[in-house]
Amino acid sequence: MELMRRGAKRKPMSDINVVPYIDVMLVLLIVFMVTAPMLTQGIQVELPKAVTSPIDLKDQEPLVVTIKKTGEYFVELGDTRDEALGLDAVSDMVAAILKNKPKTPVLVNGDSQVMYGTVIKLMAALQQSGVSNVGLITDSPQ
Repeated sequence: MELMRRGAKRKPMSDINVVPYIDVMLVLLIVFMVTAPMLTQGIQVELPKAVTSPIDLKDQEPLVVTIKKTGEYFVELGDTRDEALGLDAVSDMVAAILKNKPKTPVLVNGDSQVMYGTVIKLMAALQQSGVSNVGLITDSPQ
């Protein structure tokens, strides 16, 4: 009879204990805060150092053509990052993008170890694709 009394007095608890969920949320927040700066956009290259003034992009998303020190070309527009391309493929892709958006600014992001002739070949291909003005991306010397 005593066992029945104990069982009869207990009522099922209908509240959810949210403390463990808050702990998990805080751990995830810390993980994302630590890893977010490590996620960089673009292709990793060592930019040449130069004292320059920034280019005004007039609120347009630039088209960035990257040359790695291995001689590989990459075309980036916004968050899209494609695989390595040949010079002819870069020229065709840039021409197609400029056909749809003719006012798109074009920037060259070249590694400091890339030979000067490789950059000139890229700039000539961009000019043949219809690019009239090319900006070069550099790091500040500080």
